Amino acid sequence: MTNQNQKITPLLMFNGNAEEAIKFYASIFNNAHIESILHQENGTVMHATFTLHGQTFMAIDNGNENDIHPFTAAFSLCVSCETEQEIDTVFKKLAKDGKILMDLGPTPFSVKFAWIEDQYGVSWQLNLEGEKL
Repeated sequence: MTNQNQKITPLLMFNGNAEEAIKFYASIFNNAHIESILHQENGTVMHATFTLHGQTFMAIDNGNENDIHPFTAAFSLCVSCETEQEIDTVFKKLAKDGKILMDLGPTPFSVKFAWIEDQYGVSWQLNLEGEKL
């Protein structure tokens, strides 16, 4: 049940751990679910679709083990959190085994903001919605 109004769908290519990452993301966010996972014969993900906060994503595993493509912080998934509890919880879970690029705290544009590279290398920017300096 993909979002029919969504014209652009981000596709994340993982290096052999797509299913693990998708399950991790679905466990962090409210209103999240895995729509489908199609496996290749070797067990890696050929194609998957999942939704976080109404946003549909696709994911695959890199089919060429010798050609690793890392994620980059030049592209981030930006999350608007509705409550302080939500931003604190999401931050804690994404930062575990990841790398904090900008610690959770005030910025000139937000009372609470953070930038994290999770354990899979995906970059996330978290912002407390409605709270501006």
